[in-house]
This record gives sequence, C-alpha cells and structure tokens, in this order.
Amino acid sequence: MRSYAAPLALVADLVCVLVFVVIGKTDHGTGTAVGAVLSTAWPFLAAALLGWAASRAWRAPAALWPTGVFVWAITVVGGMLLRRFVGEGTPLSFVIVTSLFLAAAMLGWRVVALLVTRRRQRAA
Repeated sequence: MRSYAAPLALVADLVCVLVFVVIGKTDHGTGTAVGAVLSTAWPFLAAALLGWAASRAWRAPAALWPTGVFVWAITVVGGMLLRRFVGEGTPLSFVIVTSLFLAAAMLGWRVVALLVTRRRQRAA
C-alpha cells in the first residue's frame, strides 16, 4: 500500500461527511458558512475518526469490507449518538437520509477504487 493511501482515504471519508452537510444545509437554506457547516458536521466527523480508529482503517483504507462498512456504520451511529447527546434532533427521516447518503459516498469511493485497482492489475 502506498504511504499516502491511508491519509487520502481518511480525507475522502471526511469530505463525504462535509459534502453531505453542505448539501443538507443548502437544501434547507440554513447557511453554508464554515461555522455553520462545522457546527452540524462535527458529530459525524468525530464519529468517522472513531470509526477509523476502531476499525484500524489505515491497514486497508480502501477495502469495502470490513473497513468501509465499519467506518460508515460507526460514522452514522456515532454521529447520531453525539447529536442526541448535545440536544440535536435525530428524526427517523434524517437517520435514513444520512445513512443512505453516507453509504453511497463512503462505500462508493471504495467501490470505484476497487474497480480501478482491478482494471490496472488486468492491464499489467
């Protein structure tokens, strides 16, 4: 594994969370200033970091299973728990949308990486 793969994969996961928040804040018209985005994103960013630590994602950062699934699940569950802890809402519709978007994004980039890697291996 290249030495820069793990940091890039971590950044990719964090960017997925930030994109989700920016889209949501834009859609709801609640402002996309840096402070507003970080105020909403921090529980999920913290949970993503926890997911990385718990799964030791740096060992196989682009692996769909188990790395991607564990990081995604911990990001969603941990983010929701942190939101509840600080008094923010977690309506079912928000949980569903968050889960689906982050699954598509966090698992999706890993699927693309897997396909690119396989294609390169076949070409070599």
